[in-house]
Amino acid sequence: MKKLIVQIPCYNEEKTLPITLEHIPRKIEGVDVVEILVIDDGSTDNTVAVAKAHGVDHIVRFTNNKGLAEGFLAGLDASLRLGADIIVNTDGDNQYSGADIEKLIEPILNGRADIVVGDRQVNTIPHFSPLKKKLQHLGSWVVRQVSGTDIPDTTSGFRAFSREAALKINVVSKFSYTLETIIQAGKKNIAIGHVPVATNQKLRESRLFKSTLSYIKRSISTIIRIYMMYEPIKTFFLIGGTIFTGGLILSLRFLYFYFFTPHGGQGHIQSLILAAVLFIVGFQVMVIGLLSDLIADNRRLLEDTLYRVKKLELTTSDKIGG
Repeated sequence: MKKLIVQIPCYNEEKTLPITLEHIPRKIEGVDVVEILVIDDGSTDNTVAVAKAHGVDHIVRFTNNKGLAEGFLAGLDASLRLGADIIVNTDGDNQYSGADIEKLIEPILNGRADIVVGDRQVNTIPHFSPLKKKLQHLGSWVVRQVSGTDIPDTTSGFRAFSREAALKINVVSKFSYTLETIIQAGKKNIAIGHVPVATNQKLRESRLFKSTLSYIKRSISTIIRIYMMYEPIKTFFLIGGTIFTGGLILSLRFLYFYFFTPHGGQGHIQSLILAAVLFIVGFQVMVIGLLSDLIADNRRLLEDTLYRVKKLELTTSDKIGG
């Protein structure tokens, strides 16, 4: 029996949640059971009561607001424990069309992907400003380069995960899971695809960030941090090599003045001192890269161990429950 769980992280969504729930299909071809899980992220309104009143199957509650990333992870964990074979993540503000869930999970059902991201086709969204559309395209391009994937809409929260992919995903960011999970998928060689999806009329303002500038800064820091986690030696060798090259240029400049000018390099001793400093700093940064690469190898072993422990734990609980 194949089970699909649709998880919805919510924070004060009493007004929009009923509309979202209304459009989630309960019968989908290729799936035997469709259940809905709401993750209440410390809501101060009637989100939980509304969820219960509209027939939500499972509710995970936080006593305080922990953020989108933690809500997403809690949903994955709960869905796996509930026996989900496929997990779909959507938003509680009815941004995404529930009718597209069937389209979203189709590549997973057919064995063509383990993660599928809904492509909102950003240029067609009427309430997105021209600036926001350009920033979305630029951000998605950067993530594609970093992750080695071809996902056109990397910030879309409408996505599906196979059970295996959900077991392997580990989110460390406290901001959002969208960028990190795509970079992880690329670095872990998890099959990831995308399908075009529709978006609904905007019902409320985004609560994820206070301003566009704030979102850009946090997204950039997330991308750099995650890339450095998975490619530390490339990152630190690039930085260290750039600094070392600066020292080399300055040292060659000094040597030119020393051998080919009448004063023999007098007055340029500062260049030689600075070059020595840059050589030392560049070398140290590259050594840090080597150490970071060893730490990254250790992290990969820990992630593999965590994956095996999760799988064993879930298998054991299934046997006890059965």
